[in-house]
Amino acid sequence: MDTPSVEKPAERMVSLDVFRGITIAGMILVNNPGTWSAIHSPLEHAAWHGLTPTDLVFPFFLFIVGVSITLALGRRAESGGSQRDLYIKIARRTLIIFALGLVLAGFPRYDLSTLRIPGVLQRIAVCYLIASIVFLNTKWRTQALIGAALLLVYWALMILIPAPGFSAGDLSMEGNLAAHVDRTLFGSHTWKPVYDPEGLLSTIPAIVTTLAGVLTGHWLRSRRSELERVAGMFVVGAACMVVGWAWGFWFPINKALWTSSYVLLTAGLALQFLAVCFWLVDIKAIRRWAKPFLILGSNALIIYFLAELFSRIISLVSFKRADGSAAELQTLIYEKAFASWAAPVNASVLYAICVVLLWLGVAALLYRKRIFIKV
Repeated sequence: MDTPSVEKPAERMVSLDVFRGITIAGMILVNNPGTWSAIHSPLEHAAWHGLTPTDLVFPFFLFIVGVSITLALGRRAESGGSQRDLYIKIARRTLIIFALGLVLAGFPRYDLSTLRIPGVLQRIAVCYLIASIVFLNTKWRTQALIGAALLLVYWALMILIPAPGFSAGDLSMEGNLAAHVDRTLFGSHTWKPVYDPEGLLSTIPAIVTTLAGVLTGHWLRSRRSELERVAGMFVVGAACMVVGWAWGFWFPINKALWTSSYVLLTAGLALQFLAVCFWLVDIKAIRRWAKPFLILGSNALIIYFLAELFSRIISLVSFKRADGSAAELQTLIYEKAFASWAAPVNASVLYAICVVLLWLGVAALLYRKRIFIKV
């Protein structure tokens, strides 16, 4: 997409809030099954290499973060505010998001010897920080070159440099370089002993996912017609998908490793998805279907945090069954309200849908009172 050098201030994109709401609904859905032992395959991550719908949720959110950086920081930079104030806001937001991630990681015991340092919110914070700094200090062409360079560097690191005790190009759970870096750097502070899906080295390509959103934000703020903007997103999205799919033959598509092929494929899909939302919601004003997602997207980060915190809280409450065995409150709800009449996989997804609806209700209350919690 040949973005014009002159950009215009963009009105708030309702479609971006809708896209964000769909993504948050997806996050809550896949993170809250009735039981982890019975899940429909599309609602599970790929075992290692490969892609499922669930593997799209996190990169979609980082992509949205990138688009928001361009739309929000671009407006603030043009309004004449000081650069210092912008950096203070970015640093403050980064620290708050990272701290919220640590709160979730340690809840409720906060054992500092095993507290997980990487995590979903922590990665969002780091990607937001770096992508914001790149945005404020470079033009869109430089941002694109930085993104391409990072993907190539990450590919070279993972393919050419062996982890100690393993051969170069080993992309197994234990033998890949990213896992070795996380084990060496974080020790017991990782999600699993072998690797962490939000580890340090794999955050490099995750930054590129965010930069893909930044570049898309430039395109959306351009003086192109609405039809040209939609067509551009479709075309570039399709190109990214093809290149990502082809690269996957040499550097397999893998969410846990956040491989370069995975970045391109998911960025392409995000472009296509946003183009559809932009066409329906902002151009054609077909919005009735999107209202629940607009509501969720308006307080996305705090709803995600509260949903994750709540799932941990109810796992601490336990009761005794009739046979004397103990069961968590969540398990009892699943068994009595869903598994008693539905097949396990269906009961599990129905429970997850109800959790989504619960948090949609909370978000609706906030939305109705015009309470928008920004960090």
